[in-house]
Amino acid sequence: GVMRAREETAALIGASPSEVFFTSGGTESDNWALRGLAEERRKAGCRHIVTSAVEHPAVRETCRDLAAHGYALTEVPVDAAGRVAPSDVAAALREDTALVTIMTANNEVGTLQPIAEIGALLRARGIPFHTDAVQAAGHVPLDVEELHVDALSLSAHKFCGPKGVGVLYIRRTLRIAPLLHGGAQERDMRAGTENVAGIVGCGCAAAIARVEMGAEDVRLRAAAESLRTALSDIDGIRFYGHREERLAGILSFGIRDIPQDTLLIRLDLAGFAVSGGSACSAGAAHPSHVLCAMGCPPEEARTAIRVSLGRFTREDDVAAFADTVRAIAKE
Repeated sequence: GVMRAREETAALIGASPSEVFFTSGGTESDNWALRGLAEERRKAGCRHIVTSAVEHPAVRETCRDLAAHGYALTEVPVDAAGRVAPSDVAAALREDTALVTIMTANNEVGTLQPIAEIGALLRARGIPFHTDAVQAAGHVPLDVEELHVDALSLSAHKFCGPKGVGVLYIRRTLRIAPLLHGGAQERDMRAGTENVAGIVGCGCAAAIARVEMGAEDVRLRAAAESLRTALSDIDGIRFYGHREERLAGILSFGIRDIPQDTLLIRLDLAGFAVSGGSACSAGAAHPSHVLCAMGCPPEEARTAIRVSLGRFTREDDVAAFADTVRAIAKE
């Protein structure tokens, strides 16, 4: 049951089961990590938070809310590929830095961050480090020891588990305040009746992901590469994110003079489900904060779409998709 699920989930990230806490999803995990750490560290007079300019809204908005409640916030920039430089994180640190939070992989463009390097420099300085690994879990190997992280968020449905269940890894030596108060569930750290079905599903998905991750990554990398090749000669196409340091399953691109919504509607009619930027903010009129942080002009960012490849994507899906995009671009 729950115990087994805790073991399987811990194994996915190289943690001990006693360091794994179940939540209602990635958003709750991020909120708990940031608010709980901020509250705990405030006792030591630390009220400064460092984050990146490309975080998921669950981290970005939580940081902004903390900033509205008396915390100082520094947003570290990214390069044109969406990567944070560890030296920029080091430069942002202050005497009163309470915590640093940098995502493992970006949910819009797929870029992987140098988490292990950042973690090592923060560990040397004794500053708590949280990473939102929601997009990366089950797709790239994660080991909390190698990454030098103190807290890490996961969401089960991102690795084919059920929706409505998340995970927060908390290093056993880290002091953190609870977010939800009430009953003594989750070792007195997260009140509320456990979502047993969700938790068991999360454990099963974690076990499967651990076994299949390597082969699946190779397969998806090849699929994404062939898609990129098939699209690369379209006039005015631009690909976003890092060429190598990336998740295999996310491809972000835009075509000059074809607005995002035109492309989305045409692809939808052809039976392809893609999104403009993050699925969570799809339909928002403003251009992606991620692409803007990467130096994209707003009008260019408004052309970008995100394509996700996953466990159920086949080679002929990729070929058909490429043909459809090419046809739309030719008109």
